[in-house]
Amino acid sequence: MIEFYTVKRIDNSRLQRPTAPNRWRDYVRMVTLLSVLAAGGLLYVWQHFQCIQLNYQIEELKTQRSQARELNSQLKLETAALRSPVRIDAIARRELGLTAPLAGQVAPVFVPTDAVLAQVRGAQPAPTR
Repeated sequence: MIEFYTVKRIDNSRLQRPTAPNRWRDYVRMVTLLSVLAAGGLLYVWQHFQCIQLNYQIEELKTQRSQARELNSQLKLETAALRSPVRIDAIARRELGLTAPLAGQVAPVFVPTDAVLAQVRGAQPAPTR
């Protein structure tokens, strides 16, 4: 049996697809809604990462503060050791060749009890010309 196929040319150039009148409006609404949701999501994610970054900075500052406190305590100990009268006396005797004063070398200073060291004066106006 022999089969025959015929080619039938169909001209669809005059046809128009029916479009819904609110199609573009719905499309714009959907794109706007999705844009708002995406912007909200990005804002949330950005705030979350900023919070994480700030927590890292806070921890770093806490470690720096603890290191500074430790250094401060070490420097205070070193200052106290350097100001020690025994150390100063040893340096004065060894390096500068100083000796303890003899009995007649020290003269006491007597300050009268009614002596005034400083007085506060009222502000005097400048002379006008």
